[in-house]
Amino acid sequence: MNRDELDQMMKQVQQMQAQMLEAQETLAEETVEGTAGGGVVRAEMSGSGDLRSISIAPDVVDPEEVEMLQDLIVAAINDAARRASELQAQRLGNVAGGLGDVGGLGGLLGP
Repeated sequence: MNRDELDQMMKQVQQMQAQMLEAQETLAEETVEGTAGGGVVRAEMSGSGDLRSISIAPDVVDPEEVEMLQDLIVAAINDAARRASELQAQRLGNVAGGLGDVGGLGGLLGP
């Protein structure tokens, strides 16, 4: 690999790093919602996976059903986390997908 090819490759990597940072910042501003129990429990997360809020429909709060409510909360959070993961893969995959064009790196830096 000659100097010009190396310089070009480094420019591409730097450009992709900037795009990746921008995509991560955008993800942090986006919101996904997970639900459980037909929507009676909702969990809201940022696209980067930070839990923002939990809401519970008042009619499902029964002192004798606390265990079921706890299970619904876990299910809603897991659903939101899965959706955040899918959003990350979609947004960041678009940026990292260009790495295949960089000679010699193949897919070493991402999917």
